[in-house]
Amino acid sequence: MHLEQLKYIVEVAKTRSISVAAQNLHVSQSTISKAITSFEQELRIQLFTRSRLGAQPTAEGKNIIKKAYEIAVKIEEIQEEAQEQASLINGELNLSASPSFFLPILLGTLANFKKDYPNFRILMTEKKSPNIIEDVLQGRIDIGLSMLDGIDWNAHEELIFETLLEGKIMVCVSKHSPYAFSDYITPEELINETIVMYDGVIWKDSISIFMNKYGPMNILFTSNNTEVIKKAVADGLAISFLMNIALIDDHYVNSGDIIPIPLINFESHQRSFGWVRSKKKHFSLAAREFLKYLKFNISKLE
Repeated sequence: MHLEQLKYIVEVAKTRSISVAAQNLHVSQSTISKAITSFEQELRIQLFTRSRLGAQPTAEGKNIIKKAYEIAVKIEEIQEEAQEQASLINGELNLSASPSFFLPILLGTLANFKKDYPNFRILMTEKKSPNIIEDVLQGRIDIGLSMLDGIDWNAHEELIFETLLEGKIMVCVSKHSPYAFSDYITPEELINETIVMYDGVIWKDSISIFMNKYGPMNILFTSNNTEVIKKAVADGLAISFLMNIALIDDHYVNSGDIIPIPLINFESHQRSFGWVRSKKKHFSLAAREFLKYLKFNISKLE
């Protein structure tokens, strides 16, 4: 058994093709084919069914291939740890984050990280939580920073996640609203109110639960732009529901144009936020270092 054999097995399992794996690893098809055959003979088990349509893992080979994945990832981690730790961090990191993470939590983390590692490149996109999870599953990003509620983790055993903070839903009203001086708001008080809503599946589900239980609200519009939503609230056009962590150091809140008020007696008023990654994608030293910075930045907000 050789490490090269494990690398070939992992790449064939990823691509479902010996020819594509050979191209990706810059070796000949015969090299990979012979290595896999030798490995199968050594273990006395067939790992792949090979045909003109490609290479498909056999039922008995799937567990072996899974172990090969794990070993390949560990080898990459060992090789990277052999470097001079954080001082040699370089390259790039791909992130996707939900809007609630962006201000000020993520931007503060990025500023501190780039200050210490100015040559490191971070590619970051803002997306909705379901899209972030899909990006992680497809291997398009290294880390997703997302709302963790509503995800069937049992159906995605390849995912690893960690809750970093709990957010609470706040009712956001204009400073001219009759609710502006309230210490809290109950669901019953919001019946028939006009709202602007963030255009996300989890938010829509929460509002549906809310209206089914307590009564209707008039949805003026939905948007995936939180600045547009906050401007509508500040102008007194409607109220909205936003997470408290998305309102930290917010200029509308600081100026007093928006008053965030706790929503009580509603069972879905809290949301969990954290990071998620795939076991199948190498968890780089850079990614781990970035998460340290993120956790430190979050600890300062508590």
